[in-house]
Amino acid sequence: MTIDVVTFGCRLNAFESEAIRRRAEAAGLADTVVVNSCAVTGEAVRQTRQAIRKLKRERPDARVVVTGCAAQTETETFVAMPEVDRVLGNTEKLSESAWAETRAAFARAPAQGAAKAAVDDIMAVTSGTAPLIDGIEGRARGFVQVQNGCDHRCTFCIIPFGRGNSRSVPAEDVVAQVRRLAENGHAEVVLTGVDITSYGADLGEKLRLGTLVRRVLAEVPELPRLRLSSIDSVEADDDLLAALAEERRLMPHLHLSLQAGDDMILKRMKRRHSRQHAIDFCATVRRLRPDVVFGADIIAGFPTETEAMFENSLDLVDACGLTYLHVFPFSARPGTPAARMPPVAGPVVKERAMRLRQRGDALLLQHLENEIGHRRAVLVETGTAGRTEQFTPVKISGGAPGRIVDVTVTGHDGRRLLAA
Repeated sequence: MTIDVVTFGCRLNAFESEAIRRRAEAAGLADTVVVNSCAVTGEAVRQTRQAIRKLKRERPDARVVVTGCAAQTETETFVAMPEVDRVLGNTEKLSESAWAETRAAFARAPAQGAAKAAVDDIMAVTSGTAPLIDGIEGRARGFVQVQNGCDHRCTFCIIPFGRGNSRSVPAEDVVAQVRRLAENGHAEVVLTGVDITSYGADLGEKLRLGTLVRRVLAEVPELPRLRLSSIDSVEADDDLLAALAEERRLMPHLHLSLQAGDDMILKRMKRRHSRQHAIDFCATVRRLRPDVVFGADIIAGFPTETEAMFENSLDLVDACGLTYLHVFPFSARPGTPAARMPPVAGPVVKERAMRLRQRGDALLLQHLENEIGHRRAVLVETGTAGRTEQFTPVKISGGAPGRIVDVTVTGHDGRRLLAA
């Protein structure tokens, strides 16, 4: 029995893909490829469709199931593909009954048209639950979903329509899952979700992400390292900042959802922070935790962006002291307000994205240079590769995957550290 899961997009998708694999196997599916899609950009959807066609050419007898955010937001697109046998929504993909029904559907005559899809209204989902898994195959660190969905409506983003409104997983469930991973030998766990800094707002109590972090660290003392996935700095609570300052087991690496460095563009994006807030936040965290390293998402070529506005985004990289950049050339998503705004010419978007990446490469190189000579604790991911506390990739001489080893940084190759 073969169940292959092809994952696109975020860490949350990677976490859910492991649960999908187990649901499909438990339902008794065989010779099936599941494509867990991403809808964050039009390019992500295009790559998903391209991958489906390639998979079907390589495995013509395999069943193809498409799920994930793109399947939720563009159901008809995938239903219309002859290579696709089944389309499952973001709720259905984690449902045991949906996978059992998928197996039953495959035993019947091949479905056509809308009958291929099982996609319910994601906005009707109100409870926060997460599948329990013992780990992700091939990954040294464990992932725990603490939240799903998003209540905000950034003008460029379609993800709320793929994930629904924000729902938090009860704190006791999060703690239990982290403990389970630690007991199974995971030395590092990542708390993940769509908008994790909104955690707790829907639970009817004074519970925020910082409170959750403190509780996890207090109640799972055997866990060596806790890490956060992407956060929205404007939602960071005082308890989270205090935890960063006081809890050495909370890793000194934050990936920020910044998106732009110009106030007018931020306003047109319907973001809730200003340029100065981003700069002040990074300065505050760096004062509290001097060894912190920042990454960030930034969009190049947002509609109406002038060269001067783009320069503000470019300058923000230095003003915030960012090290890892995730650059998105703007890609209009049908149905979003930004898709109706005056666009920036495609070649200009591409050129601005290139300049942002070049700035990011320069700052990464500076960070690598500054690390030479330091002792770092590295989580081994493979026999020859790992990550420091700051999430910097390191080439090491050897080690058991999942173990933390102390190394001395001896140099770098331009992309990763070299250690002995």
